[in-house]
Amino acid sequence: MTKQWANSLTGRWCFLAFSILLNACSNGLTVSTNMGSAIWTASAANLSNWLHWSLGNMLLIEGVIVAITNLLLLRKFDYFRLIRNLLYIIPFSYILQGFADFFNYIGVPDLNIWFRVILDIIGLFGIAAAVSLYQRANLIMHPNDDFPYILRFRFMHGSAVWSQWTSYIPPIILIIISVIETHQLVAVNFGTVYNILTQGYLIGWSDHHFFSKLHHHLNYKY
Repeated sequence: MTKQWANSLTGRWCFLAFSILLNACSNGLTVSTNMGSAIWTASAANLSNWLHWSLGNMLLIEGVIVAITNLLLLRKFDYFRLIRNLLYIIPFSYILQGFADFFNYIGVPDLNIWFRVILDIIGLFGIAAAVSLYQRANLIMHPNDDFPYILRFRFMHGSAVWSQWTSYIPPIILIIISVIETHQLVAVNFGTVYNILTQGYLIGWSDHHFFSKLHHHLNYKY
């Protein structure tokens, strides 16, 4: 693979397709292990538990709200960016559920707790690697990952760590509100804390080591 091909339009679309599958599969694996999901997925699960809506629908609604928030941060109504965000979240929300069902079917939830911890860590790394890929390709992006990307380059001087941590504030607030209303905490475990502490670092590491020939394709001024 040459650097020229990796950063061509064809190469970027290929990386995008791979990253979507990797992200959905990795998220589905973390849900199936029941050892803690990524923070946005965990917030959607708690909202689903509170409002009694399906996880797929909750992920979709949450994504639409974040997509609109992203436009406010950019201070312009970018119809094309909004459409791209929606093109990602509509299928992704339900593909994730499909992968989770598959991992449940093959018995992942019944494995020894230490195997599930290992699989959870692998899944969380897969999520970070996938986010790094489609943030760099920057063709279609999940709004929940577009959010820290905008924060990273518009407000955080390129820091993947600080932008990631800042982006976790809304889902944490949603989880707290849901727990207050239901007195139950779901989809939050070791993996959720691990995700909060390491996601930014793992994305930054992946930028330089996971298909490193693909560089960031920025499409707005900071």
